[in-house]
Amino acid sequence: MTRSKWQDCEMRIFTLANKKDELDMEQRSMANLLSKFRIDYDDVIVIPEVIRKPSPSSRADFDALIEKFKTSEDDVSDGVMLTEAELVSQNEKTNRHIRLRETLLENSMDANLIVM
Repeated sequence: MTRSKWQDCEMRIFTLANKKDELDMEQRSMANLLSKFRIDYDDVIVIPEVIRKPSPSSRADFDALIEKFKTSEDDVSDGVMLTEAELVSQNEKTNRHIRLRETLLENSMDANLIVM
């Protein structure tokens, strides 16, 4: 791909915030970092609610997706199957990824290219 194909595209940068009261500072910090690397951008969007639980419908979609990979504790042979213990131990990380998917769909449904 050549630069001419992408030069008129809108670039929105998403960043995660640790604390809800530091959104403005996070946005300025990211804008400063991008300018140091001479990266032109159209908008910096700070995502404050990534640790919030995903919607029940998103969680149900995920559960339906992994259903065929679930197995009992006794039947773990090839490392492809998921046990209940693994799902419980990775629950927080799973929720974060499902929440990121929701945010991505909310903000970039019409995007032609998404880089994470």
